[in-house]
Amino acid sequence: MTNPDSAFTAHNGFTLPAQGLGTYNLRGEDGADAVRNGIESGYRLIDSAFNYENEGAVGWGVSGAAIDPSELVVTTKLAGRHHPAHRASVAIEESRFRLAVESIDLLLIHWPNPERDEYVDAWGAMIDARERGLVRQIGVSNFLPEHLERIEKATGVRPVVNQIELHPHFPQADALAYHRENGIITEAWSPIGRARDVVADDVIVEIAEAHRATPVQVILAWHQARGVVAIPKAADPAHQKQNLAALNLTLNDDEVAAITALGRADGRLFGADPATHEEL
Repeated sequence: MTNPDSAFTAHNGFTLPAQGLGTYNLRGEDGADAVRNGIESGYRLIDSAFNYENEGAVGWGVSGAAIDPSELVVTTKLAGRHHPAHRASVAIEESRFRLAVESIDLLLIHWPNPERDEYVDAWGAMIDARERGLVRQIGVSNFLPEHLERIEKATGVRPVVNQIELHPHFPQADALAYHRENGIITEAWSPIGRARDVVADDVIVEIAEAHRATPVQVILAWHQARGVVAIPKAADPAHQKQNLAALNLTLNDDEVAAITALGRADGRLFGADPATHEEL
């Protein structure tokens, strides 16, 4: 039986818990309260981003929680408009100030923005920030293998994390296999997908009934079974605890395969292909 202490490990020994708290659209005092409640409910990984416009709320929630911040991994992301090295350096410092931390636990490049072709410069700036002690660990988000290989070839540094769109309608088997082979932790954003659609699927409902669990818990257990860190967003304390309870749910191989088989050719939520998508 899996337990809430489950974690996944990167090539350099860095570990992340099997489930984190997503914070997209959690802002202001309500957002800070949601983060604080999540931490006190058991979350030890908090995900944020410059473009979520909530680093201040996340920092406030972390500081108000009855948990030593050293037990947490607080993540933020570098926005596309800050990829040039001189902009990246300042943006990283600003994120650090808003989060009110001496060092950012985990910093990711949010999107590669290949048309602009500045993500290698951004990666170099993040390496420099790590060497300066402003960041502890660095990774990426929405990178394809060619992007990952390019930044490692240019700098000799491999990301510890790649946070990608991954859910039952878009299971990303090839990306997951590549990450495993290279010791890169896979994180899933929007891990439930289009929730109303996915949770009503007959396959997931049947598995949920067999385990006396909710469909959302089954999907989160599917992520864990595949070695993926899921970061569902939940503001309500009861939902936060319900999501964390999925860490104690174990699916068998056939159940995992049945959920993976729900993947669709057009499964992306909004068609954002990292090979072409630009997000500033």
